[in-house]
Amino acid sequence: MTASRCEPTLILRPDGTADAGTRAIAIEAPVAIEVDGLGYAVMMMTPADLEVFALGFMLTERLADTPADVVDVDAFAAPAGWIVRITLADHCRGRIQDRVRHRTSDTSCGLCGIASLEQLVRPVTRRPPRPAVTAGAIFAALGSLRDHQRLNVATGAVHAAAAASAAGGIVAAFEDVGRHNALDKLIGHQATTAPAAFTLVTSRISFEMVDKALVSGTPLLVGISAPTSLAIEHARDHGLTLIALARADAMLVLNDPWQLFG
Repeated sequence: MTASRCEPTLILRPDGTADAGTRAIAIEAPVAIEVDGLGYAVMMMTPADLEVFALGFMLTERLADTPADVVDVDAFAAPAGWIVRITLADHCRGRIQDRVRHRTSDTSCGLCGIASLEQLVRPVTRRPPRPAVTAGAIFAALGSLRDHQRLNVATGAVHAAAAASAAGGIVAAFEDVGRHNALDKLIGHQATTAPAAFTLVTSRISFEMVDKALVSGTPLLVGISAPTSLAIEHARDHGLTLIALARADAMLVLNDPWQLFG
């Protein structure tokens, strides 16, 4: 799976000169998600790490409850893009039939495809545990995150979602042109590995980013950009520790139910 390609460019300068060059460009491709033979969504995304994306997406869409509910994932290139075919366990199959019946559109945001405002309120089955992390660990993770953003260093066009240890080390990171997709990839990976101390994302923190974090069971969500009002409310309603605008010199604590940060 290729995540970037080189394209010819023309570099213009204020003095009127111009030079030919090349630039690494992030691949954005349509990825069709088929679940138990039914078309569910077409995501515009970076076609890499599609297997872990599929697992994370099924969990955050509530079509699967555990990794074991995703029986098989087959990702392959097609003439118009990519296809990811997912097979769910028998006891989950009624969910996809109900969801497809009510979906009105397919987009890169799972919530955008719901048919009514009532469907927005989806169950959160567990409250996040108490974070075992210090502010110093968060700053440490921020300081090393760029080392794990190879695609963004090359292209400047993708988001990252990373899992960090209690000491602030980055233990896993995934990139994608879509911030939701990057987080789903990380969640799919984390679903079958040891839990991390916190999750770090390079994007705005929206309602759905908080919702996905709640499904993943992460104790703490940290974002380098600002949150939305609904994201803060969702975090407060369900006990997710939330930090935003996290930069090298400061960060903003939005929800601290365990009173860890003073």
